[in-house]
Formats: sequence, C-alpha cells, structure tokens
Amino acid sequence: MAGSKTAGVKGQGRMSRRSLMRGGATVALVAAAKSLVPGGATVAWAAGPETTKAVLGYIALTDAAPLIVAKEQGFFAKHGMPDVEVLKQASWGATRDNLVLGAEKNGIDGAHILTPMPYLMATGKVTQNNVPVPMSILARLNYDCQGISVSKEYEALTVGTDASALKEAFARKRAEGKDVKVAMTFPGGTHDLWIRYWLAAGGIDPDKDVSTIVVPPPQMVANMKVGNMDAFCVGEPWNEQLVNQGIGFTACTTGEIWFRHPEKALGMREAWVEKNPQAARALLMAVMEAQQWCEKMENKDELAALLGRRQWFNVPPADIVGRLKGDINYGRGRNETGTNLLMKFWEDGAVSYPFKSHDAWFVAENVRWGKFEAETDIKALVDKVNREDIWREAAAAIGVTPPPTPSRGPETFFDGKVFDPENPSAYLASLAITRLSA
Repeated sequence: MAGSKTAGVKGQGRMSRRSLMRGGATVALVAAAKSLVPGGATVAWAAGPETTKAVLGYIALTDAAPLIVAKEQGFFAKHGMPDVEVLKQASWGATRDNLVLGAEKNGIDGAHILTPMPYLMATGKVTQNNVPVPMSILARLNYDCQGISVSKEYEALTVGTDASALKEAFARKRAEGKDVKVAMTFPGGTHDLWIRYWLAAGGIDPDKDVSTIVVPPPQMVANMKVGNMDAFCVGEPWNEQLVNQGIGFTACTTGEIWFRHPEKALGMREAWVEKNPQAARALLMAVMEAQQWCEKMENKDELAALLGRRQWFNVPPADIVGRLKGDINYGRGRNETGTNLLMKFWEDGAVSYPFKSHDAWFVAENVRWGKFEAETDIKALVDKVNREDIWREAAAAIGVTPPPTPSRGPETFFDGKVFDPENPSAYLASLAITRLSA
C-alpha cells in the first residue's frame, strides 16, 4: 500500500451525527423506563416484540453457548421470542452467505459471529461482487479461550506464546520443497488475526513465510490428523480435542496473547434490527440472561453436556468442560488447572457489552493486513456497525448497569505492544511485520 503506516486512520476525534442521535435516544428511553419502574430494574416494553421469531446461525464452538442456552433454557420465550431458531452453519463462509440472504430468503437474520465479520460484510469486503450488507453488532458473546495449536511434528521445540522457535523449522521445511500450512477459520476473522499476531510477534511473516488456509472449525482436528496443516487457530472444543487425541499440542490460548480479549459477537442484519427494534432488545435480554447462566461455575458440567449433544456439537463433554473451567491441557505433559484463562461469558455484564474500543482493534488489524484500506476511518466504521446503544437499552430493562463509556482504554499485548483506541495510527506504526508501506 502507498503511504505511511500512520496515514491509515482518520477521524479519531469526530462523533457521527448518527452516533449523537443514538446516544440521545438511548438517554431518553432509559430515563422513560426509570420513570415507569422504580429504579429502572425491570421494564415492560409497551407493545412487546414486533415478531416472536428470529433465525440465528451458530458454528459448533463453545462460545456459541449463550444462543444455545437462551433457546434450551427458555430465555428467548421468557422475553417474548418463543419462535427463535438457532441453526448450525457449516462454516463462517456459510454464515456470511446466509446472512446475505436473510431469513426471508431462507437464510438467517443474525448469528454467533466472528467480531470482524460484520465490518467486512458491511463494507462489502467479503461479499459477492463486493456488495455491502449492512450489519449491526448487538453484544459480545465471550472473552478468551481460543487456542493456537501445533502439529506433533514440532513437539520437541520450545513453542508457547513465543513462536520464534518455529521460524527456522518452517524455513527448513520450505527449503526442502514442502509447504508450511497454517489454518484459520475465515480471512480477516478473529482466528486469522490471532494467529497472524502470534506468528508476526515471533518474526514469522504470515503472508510470506507460511501459507494460510481456511478450514471450518469442526474440520480442524481431522485435517491436522492427516497432515494437512502445521498449525491452526480455532475456538474450543477443537484444541482440547486435538490434545485428547494425541495429534498435536496447544502452544498457547489466545488469552495469553491478550488477556480478557473480545471474541465472538451477536451480529444481526441491520435491516432486521431497524424493522424490529423491540424484538432486538428482547433478543439481547435473553442472551444476557443466558450469559449469566453460562458464567456460573456450578453450571459448567451441565453446559458441557448440553453443548455436546448430537443436535448441537456432537462431541464428548470431556472435550468441552475443561477449558470452560480454566483447566488447560496443553499436551506434552503440561496440564494446568484452575487458571484464569477460562472462557468468560458475563463478568457483571462487561463481557457482554460490545466495547467500541475493542472493535477498533479488529478493524485496525485488518488495516494492518490489507483487508481494509490504509485511509479507513476506523472510528466512523465502528460507529456505523456497533450498536452498544441498543445493548444499554436492553440492560436497563433487566437492571444491569453498563460500563460508563464505550472504551475500555489502552490494551496491552503479551509482546508489550499497546493499542490505544484513541490513536490506532501509533499502534500500526509500531508493528514490524505489516502490509502497510513504510
């Protein structure tokens, strides 16, 4: 790309007219709710949801749990949405295609989704003929507990959060005329960004030193087993299953790269949200209650058994439950119990709230790797897609106090890099391996 590393991100201090209007509407609605109900703890939306149905997609990953639990435990029905469907998708590409269609054309209205995907879809970066599909992020579904796993071929190397030991091994393999394949689940998605960050921090260029390939999450273990890849990044339960089958080892969990990092989101077609604003709030209220249920340690065994059922994941609960509780079996004889790297679903609502500062990092990383143009106005794009205002409305309705601001502030990564959401340009300029031109 032409231009400097710092040329990429404009409009850091501007607030869009739409954002201002949303903010004013939120304040007015919450104030009205509090005037109707003492303390604002519970609100009966006068007209109820515009529809009792929404069609939601999910991938067989543990972080889809809030949608599955909301269905199985009756939270959707509780909030006036008894006809919500939660349908398995074959891949993130299939999720995208079905969101493009929408439920009215036999697709889906929303999904458990990789956080960057709504941004890539809204800008037409990953859609057919680059046609934008307006999308809205309504909530975050989880923090942490994805994994980067490596083939057994490399188990003698000292590989953890530091990937540098693989640099020479990969170079040697390539010199022998063999391809080095590193798998992720969707170009520009979270798993792509985690493994790229990890490799680049270890001095390995993910575009020049390896070949990146796309593999749907449930197919990761089978492909590693037959030697189709050297490393992969995916959510659970697939890293745990890999270790349990003795096919490879987990180098690190993504929480070790960025502790308490955002991961999946509840993404909806913007057209559905605009048509059904009260139903959107009802969905959120149900998902929030499900996240609270998923967070409780006393529910973890039941949750693992539920997700493992044939109609959901069709995997042994033993492949799910450990990392739900923070018990990480890395393989190679390393088994740590009771860690703080467990998958997080609620934390007093902080997990569920979709911080705009987090979305800014995902967009910035996709600027880094060339998915978005260097001149992308990160703040404006985030303001367009992130609907934290709706989250706040739903939170008020169930007595949940939201974070005070849409920013969690600067974030520090395992290699010492700092992302300041108020200055993404400085972060991008600090990175040694990037597709941005010097």
